[in-house]
Amino acid sequence: MILKAFGYIMKRIFICFAFLLVIVVPVNARRSAKGPVELTIYPAKVGEAEEKYQLMVKDEDQIDADAVPLYEKAAKLIPKDFNQEQIREWSKLPIEQFPQQQAEETLQKYLEPLKFAVRATRCKECNWPEWKPGDQIENLTEYRKLSYIVELWARLEISREGYEKATIAIRTGFGIARHVGQGPSIIQGLVGTAIGGIMCREVEHYVQGQDSPNLYRTLANLPRPFVDIEKAIKNEMKVSLDLAPNELIREQITKQMESLLDGTRRRSKRLDNNLNGLQCVEAIRHYAGMHDGQLPDNLSDISQIEVPKDVVSGKAFEYRRTSTGAALKSAMLEEGSLKYMVNYVIVLSK
Repeated sequence: MILKAFGYIMKRIFICFAFLLVIVVPVNARRSAKGPVELTIYPAKVGEAEEKYQLMVKDEDQIDADAVPLYEKAAKLIPKDFNQEQIREWSKLPIEQFPQQQAEETLQKYLEPLKFAVRATRCKECNWPEWKPGDQIENLTEYRKLSYIVELWARLEISREGYEKATIAIRTGFGIARHVGQGPSIIQGLVGTAIGGIMCREVEHYVQGQDSPNLYRTLANLPRPFVDIEKAIKNEMKVSLDLAPNELIREQITKQMESLLDGTRRRSKRLDNNLNGLQCVEAIRHYAGMHDGQLPDNLSDISQIEVPKDVVSGKAFEYRRTSTGAALKSAMLEEGSLKYMVNYVIVLSK
Protein backbone atom coordinates (compact mmCIF):
# COMPACT_ATOMS: atom_id res chain seq x y z
CA MET A 1 0.00 0.00 0.00
CA ILE A 2 2.84 2.41 0.87
CA LEU A 3 4.62 1.77 -2.41
CA LYS A 4 1.35 2.15 -4.27
CA ALA A 5 0.70 5.51 -2.61
CA PHE A 6 4.17 6.88 -3.33
CA GLY A 7 4.17 5.45 -6.83
CA TYR A 8 0.91 7.15 -7.59
CA ILE A 9 2.05 10.52 -6.19
CA MET A 10 5.35 10.51 -8.08
CA LYS A 11 3.53 9.60 -11.30
CA ARG A 12 1.12 12.51 -10.84
CA ILE A 13 4.00 14.93 -10.18
CA PHE A 14 5.87 13.72 -13.27
CA ILE A 15 2.80 14.04 -15.49
CA CYS A 16 1.93 17.51 -14.23
CA PHE A 17 5.45 18.83 -14.72
CA ALA A 18 5.52 17.29 -18.20
CA PHE A 19 2.40 19.28 -19.03
CA LEU A 20 4.00 22.40 -17.58
CA LEU A 21 6.88 21.98 -20.02
CA VAL A 22 4.65 21.25 -23.01
CA ILE A 23 1.88 23.78 -22.41
CA VAL A 24 2.69 26.41 -19.80
CA VAL A 25 6.39 27.05 -20.40
CA PRO A 26 5.98 27.92 -24.11
CA VAL A 27 3.31 30.46 -23.14
CA ASN A 28 5.58 32.01 -20.53
CA ALA A 29 8.55 32.09 -22.90
CA ARG A 30 6.56 34.16 -25.38
CA ARG A 31 5.84 36.86 -22.84
CA SER A 32 8.00 38.95 -20.56
CA ALA A 33 10.84 36.65 -19.53
CA LYS A 34 13.32 38.87 -21.41
CA GLY A 35 11.89 42.17 -20.22
CA PRO A 36 8.76 44.32 -20.26
CA VAL A 37 6.04 44.10 -22.90
CA GLU A 38 5.68 47.39 -24.77
CA LEU A 39 2.10 48.54 -25.33
CA THR A 40 1.32 51.44 -27.66
CA ILE A 41 -2.18 52.53 -26.68
CA TYR A 42 -4.73 55.15 -27.72
CA PRO A 43 -7.22 57.02 -25.53
CA ALA A 44 -10.55 55.19 -25.27
CA LYS A 45 -13.34 55.97 -22.83
CA VAL A 46 -15.21 53.26 -20.97
CA GLY A 47 -18.77 52.65 -22.10
CA GLU A 48 -18.61 53.41 -25.78
CA ALA A 49 -20.49 50.54 -27.52
CA GLU A 50 -19.29 48.12 -24.81
CA GLU A 51 -22.36 45.86 -25.12
CA LYS A 52 -20.94 44.48 -28.37
CA TYR A 53 -17.58 43.67 -26.83
CA GLN A 54 -18.05 41.10 -24.07
CA LEU A 55 -15.31 38.63 -23.09
CA MET A 56 -17.71 36.19 -21.42
CA VAL A 57 -20.97 34.76 -22.69
CA LYS A 58 -23.87 36.61 -21.07
CA ASP A 59 -26.39 34.57 -19.09
CA GLU A 60 -29.19 35.27 -21.57
CA ASP A 61 -27.03 33.94 -24.42
CA GLN A 62 -26.27 30.62 -22.74
CA ILE A 63 -27.87 27.41 -23.98
CA ASP A 64 -29.21 24.45 -22.00
CA ALA A 65 -26.59 21.90 -22.95
CA ASP A 66 -23.45 20.18 -21.70
CA ALA A 67 -20.22 21.54 -23.18
CA VAL A 68 -18.12 18.38 -22.80
CA PRO A 69 -19.57 16.39 -25.76
CA LEU A 70 -19.15 19.46 -27.98
CA TYR A 71 -15.52 19.88 -26.95
CA GLU A 72 -14.96 16.20 -27.68
CA LYS A 73 -16.39 16.65 -31.19
CA ALA A 74 -14.21 19.73 -31.74
CA ALA A 75 -11.12 17.79 -30.64
CA LYS A 76 -11.84 14.93 -33.05
CA LEU A 77 -12.32 17.31 -35.99
CA ILE A 78 -8.89 18.96 -35.71
CA PRO A 79 -6.98 17.86 -38.84
CA LYS A 80 -4.06 15.47 -38.45
CA ASP A 81 -1.77 17.92 -40.23
CA PHE A 82 -2.33 20.65 -37.62
CA ASN A 83 0.75 22.91 -37.77
CA GLN A 84 1.21 24.40 -34.33
CA GLU A 85 4.69 25.71 -35.03
CA GLN A 86 3.46 27.77 -37.98
CA ILE A 87 0.81 29.43 -35.85
CA ARG A 88 3.36 30.13 -33.12
CA GLU A 89 5.75 31.71 -35.62
CA TRP A 90 3.01 33.94 -37.00
CA SER A 91 2.03 34.97 -33.47
CA LYS A 92 5.56 36.32 -32.89
CA LEU A 93 5.27 38.80 -35.76
CA PRO A 94 4.34 42.46 -35.23
CA ILE A 95 0.65 42.94 -35.95
CA GLU A 96 1.39 44.97 -39.10
CA GLN A 97 3.37 42.03 -40.49
CA PHE A 98 0.75 39.40 -39.72
CA PRO A 99 0.11 37.30 -42.90
CA GLN A 100 -3.63 37.82 -43.20
CA GLN A 101 -4.21 35.83 -46.37
CA GLN A 102 -2.20 32.83 -45.22
CA ALA A 103 -3.89 32.89 -41.82
CA GLU A 104 -7.34 33.03 -43.41
CA GLU A 105 -6.53 30.09 -45.67
CA THR A 106 -5.27 28.12 -42.68
CA LEU A 107 -8.37 28.91 -40.62
CA GLN A 108 -10.59 27.51 -43.37
CA LYS A 109 -9.28 24.05 -42.43
CA TYR A 110 -10.38 24.55 -38.83
CA LEU A 111 -13.90 25.93 -39.28
CA GLU A 112 -15.68 22.77 -38.12
CA PRO A 113 -13.85 22.38 -34.78
CA LEU A 114 -14.21 26.14 -34.23
CA LYS A 115 -17.99 25.93 -34.69
CA PHE A 116 -18.26 23.25 -32.01
CA ALA A 117 -15.93 25.17 -29.70
CA VAL A 118 -17.95 28.38 -30.01
CA ARG A 119 -21.16 26.47 -29.24
CA ALA A 120 -19.53 24.68 -26.30
CA THR A 121 -18.55 27.95 -24.64
CA ARG A 122 -22.22 28.98 -24.65
CA CYS A 123 -23.31 25.92 -22.66
CA LYS A 124 -24.67 26.39 -19.15
CA GLU A 125 -23.06 23.15 -17.96
CA CYS A 126 -19.67 21.51 -18.40
CA ASN A 127 -19.84 18.07 -16.81
CA TRP A 128 -16.41 16.49 -16.95
CA PRO A 129 -16.30 12.80 -16.02
CA GLU A 130 -15.47 12.07 -12.41
CA TRP A 131 -11.73 11.60 -12.13
CA LYS A 132 -10.20 8.56 -10.46
CA PRO A 133 -6.57 7.44 -9.92
CA GLY A 134 -5.14 5.98 -13.08
CA ASP A 135 -7.65 7.70 -15.37
CA GLN A 136 -6.22 9.26 -18.51
CA ILE A 137 -7.54 12.77 -19.22
CA GLU A 138 -8.68 12.60 -22.83
CA ASN A 139 -8.14 15.27 -25.48
CA LEU A 140 -5.99 17.68 -23.41
CA THR A 141 -3.48 17.94 -26.25
CA GLU A 142 -6.34 18.65 -28.66
CA TYR A 143 -7.73 21.37 -26.38
CA ARG A 144 -4.31 23.00 -26.43
CA LYS A 145 -4.36 22.84 -30.24
CA LEU A 146 -7.86 24.31 -30.20
CA SER A 147 -6.59 27.26 -28.17
CA TYR A 148 -3.90 27.97 -30.79
CA ILE A 149 -6.55 27.89 -33.52
CA VAL A 150 -8.63 30.41 -31.56
CA GLU A 151 -5.50 32.52 -31.04
CA LEU A 152 -4.94 32.56 -34.81
CA TRP A 153 -8.56 33.58 -35.36
CA ALA A 154 -8.28 36.41 -32.83
CA ARG A 155 -4.99 37.68 -34.24
CA LEU A 156 -6.36 37.71 -37.78
CA GLU A 157 -9.37 39.80 -36.75
CA ILE A 158 -7.22 42.18 -34.69
CA SER A 159 -4.88 42.69 -37.65
CA ARG A 160 -7.94 43.66 -39.73
CA GLU A 161 -9.23 45.94 -36.98
CA GLY A 162 -12.33 43.77 -36.84
CA TYR A 163 -12.77 44.23 -33.11
CA GLU A 164 -16.27 42.80 -32.80
CA LYS A 165 -15.19 39.50 -34.40
CA ALA A 166 -11.92 39.58 -32.46
CA THR A 167 -13.97 39.86 -29.27
CA ILE A 168 -15.93 36.74 -30.23
CA ALA A 169 -12.67 34.87 -30.79
CA ILE A 170 -11.15 35.96 -27.47
CA ARG A 171 -14.44 35.23 -25.70
CA THR A 172 -14.31 31.72 -27.16
CA GLY A 173 -10.75 31.26 -25.89
CA PHE A 174 -11.61 32.45 -22.40
CA GLY A 175 -14.66 30.17 -22.44
CA ILE A 176 -12.50 27.15 -23.29
CA ALA A 177 -10.01 28.13 -20.58
CA ARG A 178 -12.75 28.49 -18.00
CA HIS A 179 -14.41 25.18 -18.86
CA VAL A 180 -11.21 23.12 -19.06
CA GLY A 181 -9.94 24.75 -15.87
CA GLN A 182 -13.06 23.56 -14.05
CA GLY A 183 -12.07 19.93 -14.56
CA PRO A 184 -11.54 17.68 -11.53
CA SER A 185 -7.78 17.20 -12.04
CA ILE A 186 -4.80 19.50 -11.52
CA ILE A 187 -3.65 18.91 -15.09
CA GLN A 188 -6.94 20.26 -16.43
CA GLY A 189 -6.54 23.30 -14.19
CA LEU A 190 -3.04 23.90 -15.59
CA VAL A 191 -4.26 23.59 -19.18
CA GLY A 192 -7.12 25.99 -18.49
CA THR A 193 -4.72 28.48 -16.92
CA ALA A 194 -2.36 28.25 -19.89
CA ILE A 195 -5.18 28.83 -22.38
CA GLY A 196 -6.27 31.86 -20.34
CA GLY A 197 -2.70 33.19 -20.61
CA ILE A 198 -2.82 32.85 -24.39
CA MET A 199 -6.01 34.91 -24.49
CA CYS A 200 -4.47 37.59 -22.28
CA ARG A 201 -1.75 37.95 -24.90
CA GLU A 202 -4.42 38.54 -27.54
CA VAL A 203 -6.02 41.20 -25.35
CA GLU A 204 -2.62 42.91 -25.25
CA HIS A 205 -2.71 43.17 -29.05
CA TYR A 206 -6.38 44.13 -29.05
CA VAL A 207 -6.00 47.14 -26.74
CA GLN A 208 -3.26 48.58 -28.95
CA GLY A 209 -5.60 49.12 -31.89
CA GLN A 210 -6.19 52.76 -32.71
CA ASP A 211 -9.97 52.31 -32.74
CA SER A 212 -10.22 49.40 -30.31
CA PRO A 213 -13.03 49.75 -27.76
CA ASN A 214 -12.21 49.93 -24.07
CA LEU A 215 -12.54 46.51 -22.41
CA TYR A 216 -12.36 47.76 -18.81
CA ARG A 217 -15.82 46.60 -17.71
CA THR A 218 -15.77 43.22 -19.40
CA LEU A 219 -12.30 42.49 -17.98
CA ALA A 220 -13.64 43.49 -14.55
CA ASN A 221 -16.54 41.07 -15.01
CA LEU A 222 -14.30 38.07 -15.66
CA PRO A 223 -14.28 35.89 -12.52
CA ARG A 224 -11.40 35.94 -10.05
CA PRO A 225 -9.99 33.43 -9.59
CA PHE A 226 -10.52 32.78 -13.26
CA VAL A 227 -9.49 29.16 -12.80
CA ASP A 228 -10.32 27.96 -9.28
CA ILE A 229 -7.43 25.54 -9.03
CA GLU A 230 -8.17 24.84 -5.35
CA LYS A 231 -11.07 22.55 -6.29
CA ALA A 232 -8.80 20.29 -8.33
CA ILE A 233 -6.10 20.41 -5.66
CA LYS A 234 -8.59 19.41 -2.96
CA ASN A 235 -9.86 16.58 -5.14
CA GLU A 236 -6.42 15.15 -5.93
CA MET A 237 -5.16 15.57 -2.39
CA LYS A 238 -8.13 13.62 -1.08
CA VAL A 239 -7.53 10.81 -3.57
CA SER A 240 -3.83 10.75 -2.73
CA LEU A 241 -4.28 10.74 1.03
CA ASP A 242 -6.94 8.05 0.84
CA LEU A 243 -4.20 5.74 -0.47
CA ALA A 244 -2.06 6.28 2.61
CA PRO A 245 -2.24 3.56 5.31
CA ASN A 246 -1.29 5.80 8.25
CA GLU A 247 -0.75 9.40 9.37
CA LEU A 248 3.04 9.31 8.83
CA ILE A 249 2.62 8.38 5.18
CA ARG A 250 -0.08 11.03 4.82
CA GLU A 251 2.36 13.66 6.04
CA GLN A 252 5.07 12.45 3.65
CA ILE A 253 2.66 12.45 0.69
CA THR A 254 1.56 15.99 1.54
CA LYS A 255 5.20 17.11 1.61
CA GLN A 256 5.90 15.44 -1.74
CA MET A 257 3.06 17.36 -3.35
CA GLU A 258 3.90 20.77 -1.90
CA SER A 259 6.22 21.94 -4.68
CA LEU A 260 3.74 20.91 -7.37
CA LEU A 261 0.84 22.59 -5.60
CA ASP A 262 2.80 25.82 -5.00
CA GLY A 263 3.71 26.03 -8.69
CA THR A 264 0.12 25.36 -9.68
CA ARG A 265 -1.19 28.11 -7.41
CA ARG A 266 1.39 30.55 -8.76
CA ARG A 267 0.17 29.98 -12.30
CA SER A 268 -3.43 30.52 -11.30
CA LYS A 269 -2.51 33.71 -9.45
CA ARG A 270 -0.46 34.91 -12.40
CA LEU A 271 -3.45 34.61 -14.74
CA ASP A 272 -5.61 36.65 -12.37
CA ASN A 273 -2.90 39.30 -12.16
CA ASN A 274 -2.59 39.42 -15.95
CA LEU A 275 -6.31 40.15 -16.13
CA ASN A 276 -5.99 42.84 -13.46
CA GLY A 277 -3.00 44.35 -15.26
CA LEU A 278 -4.92 44.55 -18.53
CA GLN A 279 -7.89 46.09 -16.74
CA CYS A 280 -5.48 48.64 -15.28
CA VAL A 281 -4.24 49.46 -18.81
CA GLU A 282 -7.85 50.04 -19.86
CA ALA A 283 -8.36 52.33 -16.86
CA ILE A 284 -5.34 54.32 -18.08
CA ARG A 285 -6.83 54.49 -21.60
CA HIS A 286 -10.08 55.76 -20.09
CA TYR A 287 -8.25 58.47 -18.15
CA ALA A 288 -6.47 59.56 -21.34
CA GLY A 289 -9.82 59.71 -23.13
CA MET A 290 -11.23 61.91 -20.38
CA HIS A 291 -8.18 64.21 -20.12
CA ASP A 292 -7.27 65.30 -23.65
CA GLY A 293 -4.98 62.37 -24.35
CA GLN A 294 -2.85 62.71 -21.21
CA LEU A 295 -1.53 59.86 -19.08
CA PRO A 296 -2.16 60.03 -15.32
CA ASP A 297 0.80 61.02 -13.17
CA ASN A 298 -0.32 58.44 -10.60
CA LEU A 299 -2.87 55.65 -10.66
CA SER A 300 -4.64 57.43 -7.81
CA ASP A 301 -5.45 60.20 -10.30
CA ILE A 302 -7.95 57.81 -11.93
CA SER A 303 -11.06 58.59 -9.90
CA GLN A 304 -13.96 57.92 -12.28
CA ILE A 305 -13.53 54.14 -12.17
CA GLU A 306 -11.92 51.69 -9.76
CA VAL A 307 -8.34 50.68 -10.57
CA PRO A 308 -7.72 46.97 -9.83
CA LYS A 309 -5.05 45.97 -7.36
CA ASP A 310 -1.97 43.80 -7.80
CA VAL A 311 -3.01 40.28 -6.78
CA VAL A 312 0.49 39.52 -5.48
CA SER A 313 0.98 42.51 -3.18
CA GLY A 314 -2.67 43.29 -2.49
CA LYS A 315 -1.81 46.93 -3.18
CA ALA A 316 -1.84 49.18 -6.23
CA PHE A 317 0.33 48.20 -9.18
CA GLU A 318 3.66 49.99 -9.35
CA TYR A 319 3.21 52.85 -11.80
CA ARG A 320 5.57 55.63 -12.83
CA ARG A 321 5.76 58.16 -15.61
CA THR A 322 8.74 57.94 -17.97
CA SER A 323 10.16 60.20 -20.65
CA THR A 324 8.19 58.31 -23.32
CA GLY A 325 5.07 57.29 -21.40
CA ALA A 326 4.73 55.12 -18.31
CA ALA A 327 5.74 51.82 -16.74
CA LEU A 328 3.32 49.45 -15.01
CA LYS A 329 4.59 46.56 -12.88
CA SER A 330 3.32 44.04 -10.39
CA ALA A 331 5.19 42.68 -7.40
CA MET A 332 7.22 39.54 -8.01
CA LEU A 333 5.86 36.16 -7.01
CA GLU A 334 7.73 34.09 -4.46
CA GLU A 335 9.87 32.16 -6.92
CA GLY A 336 11.39 35.43 -8.19
CA SER A 337 11.00 34.96 -11.94
CA LEU A 338 10.30 37.96 -14.20
CA LYS A 339 8.03 35.87 -16.40
CA TYR A 340 5.42 35.82 -13.62
CA MET A 341 5.19 39.61 -13.40
CA VAL A 342 2.88 42.07 -15.04
CA ASN A 343 5.52 44.26 -16.67
CA TYR A 344 4.38 46.83 -19.24
CA VAL A 345 6.02 49.81 -20.85
CA ILE A 346 3.18 52.05 -22.01
CA VAL A 347 3.44 54.53 -24.87
CA LEU A 348 0.42 56.74 -25.56
CA SER A 349 -0.47 57.74 -29.12
CA LYS A 350 -3.12 60.34 -29.90
